[in-house]
Amino acid sequence: MQWEAVIGLEIHTQLSTKSKIFSGSSTAFGAEPNVQASIVDLGLPGTLPVFNKEALRMAVKFGLAIDAEIGKHSVFDRKNYFYPDLPKGYQITQLHHPIVKQGHVDIRLDDGQVRRIGVTRAHLEEDAGKSLHEDFHGMSGIDLNRAGTPLLEIVSEPDLRSSKEAAAYFKKIHSIVTYLGICDGNLSQGSMRCDCNVSIRPVGTKELGTRTELKNINSFRFVEKAIDAEIDRQIDILESGGSITQETRLYDADKNETRSMRSKEVANDYRYFPDPDLLPVEIDDAYIQDVRDTLPELPDEKIVRLVQEQGLSEYDASVLAQTKEMADFFEETAKSCGDYKLAANWTMGELSAALNKHELNISQSPISSEQLGLLVTRIKDNTISGKIAKQVFQSLWDKEGDTVDAIIENKGLKQVTDTGAIEAIVDEVLAASSEQVANYQSAPEDKRKKMIGFFVGQVMKASKGKANPGQVNAILAKKLG
Repeated sequence: MQWEAVIGLEIHTQLSTKSKIFSGSSTAFGAEPNVQASIVDLGLPGTLPVFNKEALRMAVKFGLAIDAEIGKHSVFDRKNYFYPDLPKGYQITQLHHPIVKQGHVDIRLDDGQVRRIGVTRAHLEEDAGKSLHEDFHGMSGIDLNRAGTPLLEIVSEPDLRSSKEAAAYFKKIHSIVTYLGICDGNLSQGSMRCDCNVSIRPVGTKELGTRTELKNINSFRFVEKAIDAEIDRQIDILESGGSITQETRLYDADKNETRSMRSKEVANDYRYFPDPDLLPVEIDDAYIQDVRDTLPELPDEKIVRLVQEQGLSEYDASVLAQTKEMADFFEETAKSCGDYKLAANWTMGELSAALNKHELNISQSPISSEQLGLLVTRIKDNTISGKIAKQVFQSLWDKEGDTVDAIIENKGLKQVTDTGAIEAIVDEVLAASSEQVANYQSAPEDKRKKMIGFFVGQVMKASKGKANPGQVNAILAKKLG
């Protein structure tokens, strides 16, 4: 039987506010356990929450970015459940009246196809604390620093049909929130994590299968691997005559398998009711317009501009615009050298390869956008060739010089553009290659283009890569007739 997956993601995005959503405690990452948990975060008797207005602004900003309806009237609810890292015994969240209602995002797949994925809602809530299970000799430790950190939970429609689509959607949301500046997007620190709802059904049917929820996945790669593992597990069960249990599962990356965590709760289990300590939030059109006026250029808009105004291919523009850090680095490089296409080639080529090799992100690059821009400039003005530029790039990466010009000067890498000097080298090469010259001159015209490469290589070798390739080709073509 052919099966079709039906997937929806719930992405928990930690908002980049300085203080928590209902208290003045710091949200800074990395503090000693329990030093950033106030009496409000601990839910001590007599304390009252005060709503962080910056969290509201960030949520509205996201809603406008995905063309969603903004909830002018939103309400905070209590979601009641007991867990050691939830000191109040309930979580303040939004159920029936969220701040962001239906919207959508477009994702681009590997084959170039664009798919529109619906966003059901995005609601504000507070994060729980963190249970620590290592180094406690059979016990668990509780760190409540994260308790009360503002979250925007972004819930998709079940429009995703494969793990690749799910990963592409997660990346797109990551791109949007980092462009907006409402989240730092640091997956390893838990700034973004997602729950994946997965079910399967026979191809061609409309009825949804029983879903399972994969909890707290915090990497693009693991989203893909976890969903694939769960799809395979569900297919095996159904094809063996079994049935799927609605439950919450965890993904074990070491074993590449999912395992049961608990039975899946439904809304009634949480006894939701409006929080009596918080008034409904009312905003008007003027407030929404004020937020709209602060929106930056978003990824899709940047791609269109790079294609239409700077002549990049849609693929190159999509790669360069995927993260704000990469896009900013590229545009700074391009403006420095005045050549978007050449800057794109070097950013996506030599720089990205070096970053991947050393497992660094663009913010950790040893080479600045200014340095890369000057390197490209020196290729354009014929100071160095593209081949020599790779040597300069490596020297910059290895910190063998502070500036592009200093490295070129100190290593004697300046390109030879003196026509007389190049012509002399060409004459030496041709004199030493009489047999190859005869073969070239007797060859048909269509084969000569390949054969001339031998002579170019010999001249470049003799000049130690410093001869201007364009001049070398022109002089060879003239002398070989």
